[in-house]
Amino acid sequence: MTLMGTKLNFDEFIDQYRDQINTFLETNLSKSGSDQGLVSAMAYSVNAGGKRLRPLLTLAVLQTFDVAVTPARLQAATALELLHTYSLIHDDLPAMDNDNLRRGKPTNHVKFGAGMATLAGDGLLTLAFEWIASAKLPVIQRMELIQGISHAAGPAGMVAGQAMDIQNTRHKLSYTALKQLHAGKTGALIQYAVTAGGILSGANAAEMAALAAYGAAYGLAFQIYDDLMDVIGDTQAMGKLVHKDAGEQKNTYPGLFGVAGTIEKLQATVVEAQEALKALDSNNRLDASLLVSFLEYFKIKE
Repeated sequence: MTLMGTKLNFDEFIDQYRDQINTFLETNLSKSGSDQGLVSAMAYSVNAGGKRLRPLLTLAVLQTFDVAVTPARLQAATALELLHTYSLIHDDLPAMDNDNLRRGKPTNHVKFGAGMATLAGDGLLTLAFEWIASAKLPVIQRMELIQGISHAAGPAGMVAGQAMDIQNTRHKLSYTALKQLHAGKTGALIQYAVTAGGILSGANAAEMAALAAYGAAYGLAFQIYDDLMDVIGDTQAMGKLVHKDAGEQKNTYPGLFGVAGTIEKLQATVVEAQEALKALDSNNRLDASLLVSFLEYFKIKE
């Protein structure tokens, strides 16, 4: 392992590594393909903004384990942002959620048409695997990352959750079924983001289990919070249209529990994530404070 040296606090960490992620994306997307129209459509959605939460979580695990963010590790972490953006482009298509606003800008199909938007998503999905496979990392790490992201994004993870969502619109799900839906649709990629950091850090089995538990709870909290913000948030702050879920009879936490009940579920899920981190640093070797700070995202403003 290569030691990082001085650890950054949450704000310093976000400022430094979000800039590095954005620079890597902008620099490398521009030379990722032979058709400029396709590359422009891909870059449009990737460079539209976003929190870069998923690659930041991966890099936060590296800091937790005192592992340096090398160019190869940055490339592997940033690949997830490509795959995540593909999922947003396809989610927004008329055949799916039919959204016209994403990250405060017209969605990809509004800008480029449904056909090119579909291809832009396809390009980002496959490029993500190329970035992981070509990163200058040990072969075993690349194989573990590719297996992990494939499982998280595919028919056992995100795509399964999306299918369940489509099939159950206008059919009210139980809490157990709703958790299953969101564990796939939203949670799987977030859990992978966390465990990818463990793979890159050489975490042992017990540490990987703690990271997986934290990632699962974080992913669930993220979806609960997103559902809540669709009810109590505003379009400018969210960067997408709000108050859509109820009108489209989507399965959501506020639809099942109301606003107050949803806030209780959110708070309980954040506690689950905190408990997982206690297990992670129980050997007194690891400082999980940075990962704890990531849970501040779910704080409800009064």
